[in-house]
Amino acid sequence: MNGTAHAAIGAAAGYVVANTVHASPSTTLLLVGLGGISGLIPDLDIDGKLRDRITLSHEVVRSVAQLIGFLMIIYSFYEGNSKEKWLGIAIGISMIAISSRIRQKHMLTITGIGVLGVGVSLQEIWLILFGIYILIASFVPHRSYTHSILGVLFFGFIASKFETSLGIHGVFYTCLAGYISHLIADIKMLPFNKRGIKLFLPISSKEI
Repeated sequence: MNGTAHAAIGAAAGYVVANTVHASPSTTLLLVGLGGISGLIPDLDIDGKLRDRITLSHEVVRSVAQLIGFLMIIYSFYEGNSKEKWLGIAIGISMIAISSRIRQKHMLTITGIGVLGVGVSLQEIWLILFGIYILIASFVPHRSYTHSILGVLFFGFIASKFETSLGIHGVFYTCLAGYISHLIADIKMLPFNKRGIKLFLPISSKEI
C-alpha cells in the first residue's frame, strides 16, 4: 500500500478517536493530523513520503559540509601555525572526502541524532525516544522491526509520553491506532499486498 493510503487510513483512525473522546473541533483537527502522520511512521525504514519530509536533501548537507571543509583548509593555511595548519588542512580534506559519500539514506540517521539531541536539550522523554526510533529505522530492513509488535510497543510508549507532554486526551490512542492501521494494511492476506509483515520479530521471521 502506498503512503497516501496509509496516511488517509491513519487520519480516519484519528477522526474516530476524536469522536470517541468527544474532542473539540481544534483537537479533532490535531488528532486527524497525528493519525495521518502515525500511519506513515512504520515506513521510516524506507525512502518514502514521510522520510523525505523530515530529512534535508543529502545534496544540501553535502554541499554545506564541503564548503565548510574548503573554508577550513583556506583558513588553516593562512592563519594557523605549523601544527595547526596541517591539522586544519587534514580535517578540511577529511570533511570534503566524507561528505562526498553522503547519500539520502544517511540523512535519516543524521535526523535521528538531531531529534535525540533536541530531546536531551529540552528534556522531553518522547523526543529522546522518537530520536532513538528514527535511528533504529534508518538501519533496519524494510517491513521488519518497525512493522512488528516490538515496533508497536515502542511507538506506543513514545505516544504515551507525547500525550503526557501535550496534556491532550486522545493523542495516545490516535497515534497508536494510526500506527497499527499501517501494519494491518500491510498484511499479506490482503489481495493488493505481495509481501507481508514480520509481526513477531525477533521470535519469528515468518511474514503474515
